[in-house]
Amino acid sequence: MITSSAGSSEKNRPVVAVLGTGIMGAAMARRLLRSGLSVRAWNRTRDKAEALVADGAYCAESPEDAVAGADVVLTMLNDGPRVLDAMRAASAGLAPGTVWAQSATVGEAATAELADFARRHSLVFVDAPVLGTRQPAEAGELLVLAAGPDSARAVLAPVFDAVGRRTTWVDTDGSRAAASRLKLVLNSWVAALTHATGEALTLARVLGVDPQSFLDSVSGGPLDSGYLRAKAKAILGGDYTPSFAVNNALKDSRLIVEAGERAGVRLDLAQAGVARFERLERSGLGEQDMAATYLASFDDGVEPPAQGGVTRTGTGLEDV
Repeated sequence: MITSSAGSSEKNRPVVAVLGTGIMGAAMARRLLRSGLSVRAWNRTRDKAEALVADGAYCAESPEDAVAGADVVLTMLNDGPRVLDAMRAASAGLAPGTVWAQSATVGEAATAELADFARRHSLVFVDAPVLGTRQPAEAGELLVLAAGPDSARAVLAPVFDAVGRRTTWVDTDGSRAAASRLKLVLNSWVAALTHATGEALTLARVLGVDPQSFLDSVSGGPLDSGYLRAKAKAILGGDYTPSFAVNNALKDSRLIVEAGERAGVRLDLAQAGVARFERLERSGLGEQDMAATYLASFDDGVEPPAQGGVTRTGTGLEDV
């Protein structure tokens, strides 16, 4: 049975501690605040949590301070070790029965380790990664993938409703990492589409093909997609403002490859994607959006000047 901690609020409006307020965590925290929930925010880089104060959040001094009096802990840190470090630092402030929604993409092995920490501290663990990048997070349009006990659903409903357009419950035991495994499958598809978009536009460029001809040719057909359009727009406009950064995509891609290896299969496309992201990181482009995979086709991640045929102007390409 879930027991509410001291901060339990009326009308099923839990107090939420958000540990990790980077691009995704900050967007999710703002959605919670706009939905009328109380948010206690903590981030290793304090100014990222302080930026939420204007929206109504409490900026915590430490993970322990953040979780004190919270009904729900939402973790959105970079990887499993960082999540575990934050929760260990929070342990003195965690009340038995607190619901922990672990929303970072950390993979199957790390999820099992985090679930064990939750068991030892009498927390209600919910494996709850989200699908989406900054824009969907800011709009409350994430897909929430959740695995955890039925008894946690009512507590988490206002949290997940605030950040997502839909919640898919896939298991009643978060320790089995069913939601995290599904997230890796979905991320493998996202990465493949991103790399394919980048390489198709690279090939168009070097062959002197107007990339708009490519986009027009697939328009409205089975090869078209909104994701293709979004990433193509970023690439053609040279706008790599991070919605989901290369370094995070690299971390997730490595988790995908590792998952395949543990299962005894080869994921050649995923491995090739890791190599592309690694080249970008070595070129100093790790903080750019993953659409920068386009630049991985060029030496040092630098697109050379156009040699006739087409040239970049604004957000598209024109004949020269």
